[in-house]
Formats: sequence, structure tokens, C-alpha cells
Amino acid sequence: MPRPFRECVAFYIGGGWGKEVEDDQHTAIARVIRGTDIPDARLNIADSFPVRFHKPSNARSRLLRKGDIVFEVSGGSRDQPVGRSVFVTDSLAKAPTIPASFCKLIRPQSRICDPKFIYYTLTSAYISRKLVQWQTQSTGIINYSFEAFLDEYEIDLPPLVTQRKIAAVLSAYDDLIENNTRRVRVLEEMARALYREWFVEYRFPGHEQAEFVEDEQGRRPKAWEWVPVAYAVELDPRTKVDKEAVNPFVPMGSLSENSMVIDPVEQRAGNSGAKFKNGDTLFARITPCLENGKTGLVNFLPDDSATAFGSTEYIVMRSRLVCPEYVYLLARLPEFRSHAEKSMSGASGRQRVRSESLSNYFIALPDKATLASFQALVKPMFAAVFNLSSRNANLRRTRDLLLPKLVSGELDVSQLEIAGVEEGQGVNEEAVA
Repeated sequence: MPRPFRECVAFYIGGGWGKEVEDDQHTAIARVIRGTDIPDARLNIADSFPVRFHKPSNARSRLLRKGDIVFEVSGGSRDQPVGRSVFVTDSLAKAPTIPASFCKLIRPQSRICDPKFIYYTLTSAYISRKLVQWQTQSTGIINYSFEAFLDEYEIDLPPLVTQRKIAAVLSAYDDLIENNTRRVRVLEEMARALYREWFVEYRFPGHEQAEFVEDEQGRRPKAWEWVPVAYAVELDPRTKVDKEAVNPFVPMGSLSENSMVIDPVEQRAGNSGAKFKNGDTLFARITPCLENGKTGLVNFLPDDSATAFGSTEYIVMRSRLVCPEYVYLLARLPEFRSHAEKSMSGASGRQRVRSESLSNYFIALPDKATLASFQALVKPMFAAVFNLSSRNANLRRTRDLLLPKLVSGELDVSQLEIAGVEEGQGVNEEAVA
């Protein structure tokens, strides 16, 4: 029989934000999970969590434990309602961490609930938009009627062991997604490090024998020439997209802050906006997307003749004398991004960088042999990133198809034997296959 969600909650409390700098009252250090950190937190990646100073009593009462759930109650947007949640793993709880003030800590009632089953139930309800009815918006910020949600949202609780089996099946998918995501991050970091090593630090193969010169732009290998970016890279090149057809469209939300992968790609009629093809880099030019690092490499089109369009707030960068991998890694280079940020203009909150401002950034154009060696080294890394990301997309699709069927009982796993579940342990991927 369905029961109010409040009966499944042993403890809950709002989050905190603390202070950036320590003072007499704020002496406890803890990381904070914000709404923007939720995607990474779900993958147990804590790199982006800000570290803040809190009143010791505030931090103590909000410290996350394994099995807690962080539930978003403020923020959101038109396309992203509030109500997302994060399951707190051992890894996340290893260092002192609290939810931010736009989130709540929920500690499920362990006597009757498996915490991960509760997390998946909330996630399923979020995906199906069942949680939207408790949203309120009196100002620009979307809030959540949390007390009403506790009383009015009802949840079916199968026997505890069945809850654990459901959580185990779904966790196997999440574990695979997490592993693939970590591999993607390592590959991207390796490619960026190689770019810096070869083209910024000039420690390319054979550099010991190379002759270097110093001129007004700085030090460079003598065989390389300083050129403005626009000499080696086309900025906003002319590209035709059929305005009468339905075409692939990339909204700003599909660009990642830390990955080359563009996802999702929509289908829209028309051709208004930036236009591009495979191999082009999309560089977000407007605040705060530029500062946040939104950048992507177009790789989703079926062939090199196909074209797509997207937000008007992209600068499209296409290789002219280098290679697509070089262009993407240049767009990720902190020095290049800093140049772009310093060139922004316009009204506060709507500042943009113009492509003309990027064109006068100088690079030392490598010789063709060095460039070919570099591309041979990084191209397989890029291919692996897209391959792993494609696998993750398939895993997410399968998990999201299973999610509502499992938590609703439509798919019955009560008779499924899953090693370790009765003892409250997890399950490996072989057990699911």
C-alpha cells in the first residue's frame, strides 16, 4: 500500500553555504554539493565541490553519511526542474561534505527502506516529471514545497530484500557509467597535457636538437612561425544548412564544461544560428558559459558532408592549417580562454567575445611533421572518448527504461538471485548480465 514519503524519512535538514574565508565563528571546513555539482556527484567526482568554512554546529548537523540523499529544492530552469537527487556513497562521504543551501539532506528510514531504492524511486519520479507539481516560482528562482511534498508524495515499498535487488540491478549500470566517465576524463586530461607539453612548453620529440629563437611574441622553435589564430583556424566559416529541412541542433546546454562530447543533439526545423560540420569546435562566447568552459567537438554527424546548426552564442572554429584535435585542445587551453575572457564586451550579465577578438591570439605554428606526429598520438584518444561516451549513452538509455519498471514492480525481481544482496552488498555487472 502506498505510504506518504514522510514515513520513509528518518531525518532531514536544509543545507548551508558557510563562508569563503575563515573567521571566529566559521571554523569548520567542509565541501559543499551545489545543484551544479549534481551530475559529477552522481559519478562520485568531487573535483568541482567548493570548500567553505562553516559554523561547527551547522556543519556537524549537516555532514553527509553513506546512504544519505541530497535533494535539490531550489534553482532549476525551464528545461531542468528542481528535484534532482544524489545518493551519497562511501567515496562522497569520505571527506566532510554538506549539501548547499539550495539542497536538503534526506536520511531514509533504514528500518523499512533501502536508501538506494529511495534514491532510484526519486530519480524515476524526477525523470517522469511527477515531482514538478511541488515546484513554486514567485521570483526568478524556482523553489520546492518540500513539506507538502513529504506529505503528499506517495511511495510503494516492496519488501526490503526486493528493494535491495532493484537497487543492485540499477547500480550495476551506474557503476559502468561511472567507470567509463572516469576513463573519458583521463583521456581528455592526457590529450590536454600533451598539447601543453608540445605546443606551449615546446617539449615535443626532438626538441633537444631544435634551435630556438626569441622575438617580440616570445620564445619559439626557429622552424615554427608565430601566426594569428585566424591564419591557422577558420573562425565562423561559411557553412550551408538547408533552412527548409529538419536538421540536427545543438543547444548551449548540450556543451560540456569539461568534455569534448556534445550531448544531447536535438532535431529542429530551420537553420537560424551557428552552422557547423564534423571536426568543428564549438566555443561558447557568452558569459557565464565561456567562463564555465563550455566547449565541444562536433562528431555526431553521419559523414563529413552533413551539417548542423546550434545556438547563436557559439564561435565555430575549423582547422585550416592544423588539425581538428589541435583546434579543440587550443580552445581548452587556459591561456586562450583567458584571452577570450579579457576580450569580452557588452552589458553586464550579457557579455560576449567576438570572433574578431580571438583572431589576434598568436600561436607558434608547428611544422607539418610535428603536427602529423601529434595528431597520430591524440587521434586514438579522441576516438576512445567518443566510443566510451556512446557506450554510456546506451547504458543510460537502458537504465532509464528499466528504472520505472523496476521501482514500480512492473518488472518483478523478487525471485531473482543476486549474490550478496541479502547481506546488503552490491552486485557486479556479471550478476546482471
